[in-house]
Amino acid sequence: MKKAFSWLESRGIEYDFHDYKKAGVPAGKLREWAKQTGFGNLANTRGPTWRKAAPSDLKDMTQSQVLTLLEQNTSAIRRPIVEAGAQLLVGFDEAEFAKALK
Repeated sequence: MKKAFSWLESRGIEYDFHDYKKAGVPAGKLREWAKQTGFGNLANTRGPTWRKAAPSDLKDMTQSQVLTLLEQNTSAIRRPIVEAGAQLLVGFDEAEFAKALK
């Protein structure tokens, strides 16, 4: 998150930050994001929350199971997620941010 914030601020790009770890994810937002990027891209499978909460490997889970798990364990959602117009950026990738946020 720090890298994304720094990148945006250094370029004077205004943004609204929603802390879904603390405030939760707005209703239907995970499903909307999953339609755009695939539900597997939303899960931070490397983090401790995922390892503790996930009953099985991501490849063995349905979209509904993954999204329910992420709704209940928001710390397992990959960060940041940036809605840039019609484009969705998941995770910080400087090249992707530069391309989408000109």
